[in-house]
Amino acid sequence: MFDWLRPIGRWLERYVIALPIYYAAPAMILIGALDSSLLSLPEINDYLVVGRCFKQPSAVFYFPLFAAIGSVLGCLLLYTIMRRGGQALLRRRFKRENIEKVERAYARYGFLAIAIPALLPPPMPFKIFVATAGTLEYPRWKFLVTVMAARAFRYYVEGILAVFYGRRVLSFLRDNGLVIVIICGAAAIIFVLIYALVNRRQPDPAENEKTSNAAMPNTNDNVLPE
Repeated sequence: MFDWLRPIGRWLERYVIALPIYYAAPAMILIGALDSSLLSLPEINDYLVVGRCFKQPSAVFYFPLFAAIGSVLGCLLLYTIMRRGGQALLRRRFKRENIEKVERAYARYGFLAIAIPALLPPPMPFKIFVATAGTLEYPRWKFLVTVMAARAFRYYVEGILAVFYGRRVLSFLRDNGLVIVIICGAAAIIFVLIYALVNRRQPDPAENEKTSNAAMPNTNDNVLPE
């Protein structure tokens, strides 16, 4: 964790991680939303998930979900602001060359351009991918589903590893995050290819109906006028 985050982490450990779940859950959602939209709190969500699951192993079943929901809400806010503000607002916030790189990533990789940054822990930049998705008017439902799936996967993996390995999991993910994401990305690509092949082999009902109609004789032509 970054050095300046240590006192913040200790404060959060005292006032968020140790809170009863009916207080900790909304606090986690609020922190996640702020981190993914207006503020920048690197690794805070990861630290809270790991800390809670380490101290209370049963929390691994539900606590990562709160972090994911908060992150999605924050991303939706930033996405909406950038979608309304357009390219002018985007270029005021980020460097032109970085924006062009992200736009090329969307054009080439589609949903993976947002899924992979959402999976990777800091220092991987993420807000620029969210902001660019808004200015490009990337489909809202696809954006939300992708971010939710990627963030939930990341936080659940961190929570599960924290139960067995403790807080060292953050250092491990930071050092090996790219390898993990490459493996996950390869698995996702294989899944997409299998899904596409299965759908391609299934006959299209509309085409079948057209074929059936073409094969049926036209009985009207055989009826003689009275």
